[in-house]
Amino acid sequence: MLSKSMQRRMAYDARNTQQDKQRLSQKICQQVLALEEYQQANTVLWYLHCRSEVQTYQTVVAELQKQDKQIVIPYCTKDSQGDNHLGLWHLEDFSELSAGTWGILEPPQQRWGETGKEISPEQIDMVIVPGVAFDRQCGRLGNGAGYYDRLFAHLAAQCKLIAMGFDSQIFEHILMQEHDVYMHAVITESRIYHKSSR
Repeated sequence: MLSKSMQRRMAYDARNTQQDKQRLSQKICQQVLALEEYQQANTVLWYLHCRSEVQTYQTVVAELQKQDKQIVIPYCTKDSQGDNHLGLWHLEDFSELSAGTWGILEPPQQRWGETGKEISPEQIDMVIVPGVAFDRQCGRLGNGAGYYDRLFAHLAAQCKLIAMGFDSQIFEHILMQEHDVYMHAVITESRIYHKSSR
């Protein structure tokens, strides 16, 4: 069994060399939008892609224009104990954002925690989750900083975790530890992998 660090390195290489990212990303995002669970969700957390992740920017723009859901984006910060923590921002217009950590669009630091813009994890119906690698059982390997793992612990029980990745990011088996969380579904350009429980 490959270690997590070895799996992560192989997956980064596969994702970085992935061809036709824009077209495949649009196909993956369209599959997310077609999910019955997505259509029923009122508040959805979308990540804004960076580097070689499945690209989400155009889809989030389109979802904002439809105005039939509350769209939330994450930003990287620290909690009161100094641990990595995702802030949750109710996004209404991209003019609210600027390039922050790793060049990812986020609200400016002086607005973090702003009343009426911050969303609590319990309000979220669905999280669109990025990742480095996945397996067919909906195991997920992240970047290793723990931002999403800490968020998962505070979500409502009914919240759906939908991960997006390219076929090239699917491994036979992701090394999952006791604290790791399985996704409800992993969506690639060619298929949807489902997990019955997490």
